[in-house]
Amino acid sequence: MIYLDYAATTPIREEALQMFTEVSTKYYGNPSSLHDVGSNAKQLLELCRKELADTINGEPEGVYFTSGGSESNHLAIRSLLEAHKTRGNHLITSSTEHSSIHNVCKQLETEGYDVTYLPADRFGQVRLDDLQSAITDKTIFVSIQFANPEIGTIQPIVEIGTFLHEKNILFHSDCVQAFGKIPIDVKKAHIDSLSISSHKIYGPKGVGACYIRPSVMWKMQIPGTSHENGFRPGTVNIPGIASFITAAQLICSEMEMNTRKNRGLRDRLLSGLAILKNEINVEGHPTDQLPHIIGFSIGGLQGQYIMLECNRRGIAISTGSACQIGKQTPSKTMLAIGKTKDEAKQLIRISFGRMTTTEDIDKVVEVLRNIV
Repeated sequence: MIYLDYAATTPIREEALQMFTEVSTKYYGNPSSLHDVGSNAKQLLELCRKELADTINGEPEGVYFTSGGSESNHLAIRSLLEAHKTRGNHLITSSTEHSSIHNVCKQLETEGYDVTYLPADRFGQVRLDDLQSAITDKTIFVSIQFANPEIGTIQPIVEIGTFLHEKNILFHSDCVQAFGKIPIDVKKAHIDSLSISSHKIYGPKGVGACYIRPSVMWKMQIPGTSHENGFRPGTVNIPGIASFITAAQLICSEMEMNTRKNRGLRDRLLSGLAILKNEINVEGHPTDQLPHIIGFSIGGLQGQYIMLECNRRGIAISTGSACQIGKQTPSKTMLAIGKTKDEAKQLIRISFGRMTTTEDIDKVVEVLRNIV
């Protein structure tokens, strides 16, 4: 099987798997225990916290390990809003956010919060003017994803963060798709909180992190929680975290190399499909773009049909965000950039990874041509 769905998830890399095995046998203690076995685990946990903070130019005390990106998004929004609710009840997000963001926002609307969903331009970017116009004297929180998982568009995060910092408005960014692919600097972008997921970067599933700037106040969601400084309950997954950090260090060190490779693969794919001429419509920003993600449609064909035909021929691609597969609903990103429901259902996504080769690209080009 040729796997071209790395934006959905990635296989764990050997170095991360070895770390998981080693830590499971040597650092099996509960980091909350007071004996030496627990203390050894605690020391490793704090080392992991520092290492992850370094990758985003953050502070170790701001790192909280979670079960993944969705939980990190949920806890960040809830923890920050409840700590600052005396300041206002208005929050802003974009119409292209991950379902974990939209779901909690919809719930908050039933609890008395006002939520503004910013539109996107035809490339999937939020316009700074729209954000500025949406601000009210009750606005306390904004959540804008760093990069879109369906079409790869990168948002103007530094400009957004700088503006919100001047307005003293909290800024959260879902960085699940961007982390390890492009540089993230929480200080330069004035990001108050962000989310990261391990399984997007060749680490184990069920592990992630939330970063909250240490100077920002947040409120514990479950009273009496002692783990992760009260941020989330449950015994900390030391082996998973160590494996996650191993994967994070490696992918960040390989970032420039992977970017060059993925740009080459992207050019090869699009050049190979150029013979279809008007049959192919590539979505996303022309320059502010994750190179490993290509969201496009072909000849008015249903995305699910193309995905199933590719699967039948031994190629794994996607029709968009993994959290939407099986729902038979149009891509919300495509709808947000102005597509009709029928057009939105035509989206297919190809995403490259560490093991993708030029031979894989040539094969998928051949298959897509045959399908059309």
